[in-house]
Amino acid sequence: MQVPQQLKPRLALGEILAFSYETFRSNKVRFGLTALGMVIGTAALILVVTIGLSGRQYVLNQIQAIGANMISAEYSNAGVRMGTFDPLTVDDVRVVREQVPSIVAASPFLALNDRIGIGNGKQQDILVLGAFPEYKIVRNLQVLSGRFFDEQDEQARNKVGVVTEKLALKLYGSTEAAVGKETKIIGLPFTIVGTFKEGGQTFGQSEVEDNTVLIPYTVSRFFTSSPAVKEIYFSTADSSQVVAATDEVRRVIQARHRPESVYNVANLTELLAVADRSATALTLVLMLVAAVVLLVSGIGIMNIMLSTVSSRIREIGIRKALGATNREIRYQFLSEAVLISSVGGIIGIIIGLAIPFSVRFLTDFHVPISGWSAIVAIFVSTLVGIVFGTVPATRAAQLDPVESLRYE
Repeated sequence: MQVPQQLKPRLALGEILAFSYETFRSNKVRFGLTALGMVIGTAALILVVTIGLSGRQYVLNQIQAIGANMISAEYSNAGVRMGTFDPLTVDDVRVVREQVPSIVAASPFLALNDRIGIGNGKQQDILVLGAFPEYKIVRNLQVLSGRFFDEQDEQARNKVGVVTEKLALKLYGSTEAAVGKETKIIGLPFTIVGTFKEGGQTFGQSEVEDNTVLIPYTVSRFFTSSPAVKEIYFSTADSSQVVAATDEVRRVIQARHRPESVYNVANLTELLAVADRSATALTLVLMLVAAVVLLVSGIGIMNIMLSTVSSRIREIGIRKALGATNREIRYQFLSEAVLISSVGGIIGIIIGLAIPFSVRFLTDFHVPISGWSAIVAIFVSTLVGIVFGTVPATRAAQLDPVESLRYE
């Protein structure tokens, strides 16, 4: 009875897979050690993508927390000649708000220094910043207790202030205890109405220090005779407006001052782009390292398969004598290589995903996990098995059956 032609490929495929599985079972240790390289490689591939995404997310979140919509303007007095001092003033804030519609909040700030008592006769150096109520918006400050001073405080010149979390803890033991306390700042009694902290890590690139007190700008003017302000912050409604608004702010400010005066008007857009490029470059470098590991594991698969072909020459001869074609022999050894790489890849993917998931579960840190990295990893592991298993499989298929049967 002749086997129908349409059933032969299916039977051949089943036989090939059965042979591959039996070979795998009979050489568990050898194939397990070979697959270990693939486990490490695929796990490393997923982990480096996760590390790259986590680093990118962390940096971007910190920059966003500082204020992705923020624009800063500062007078550059480097090389200024005598009599040409031309600083920014509060009028610049007003005119920019009038002429640049995309600006929704703005605040200058004045910086003053003082010392206050902290008990037991000790003194604490503090930084006093005078700012508008909108300073909370443009600098993305978080009020921890109490409130931030408002427009009424600004207009009435109320002697109120908000202190940083660290200063509140140092002076009063907690942020809640600080609210309502009275302290002398630059010789005048001020009431602490709230405590605050910055929205994110500024890595020292901030005018706000650990021991900072914020007071209304109109009150800070009592302590200085100059109308100059150190710096002005502006904020747009949307981050997409920042670049255009920066140019408009620069144009308005420059038009109000001498042509030779220089003003640094900048935003965080470029910093965001640099951070994004840096995180992408880091991810690519780490992926190259993972690719090297996969390459080494692929070479290991090829070596073990070449060794397997050499040790099974008589088996190949017997199979050919029984009617196995070169194609079936080739597919048999190729399927063994793919089986090793795929099993190693699947285990590596499980490990690579389990680590960031465990970090999510054990900590509050949200680790971004890319599903595409798992798909790419299984594709790459299978591809490695095909590429590095082709040479041994081809060598096995090309063996002469007569010479193979004579092989000892």
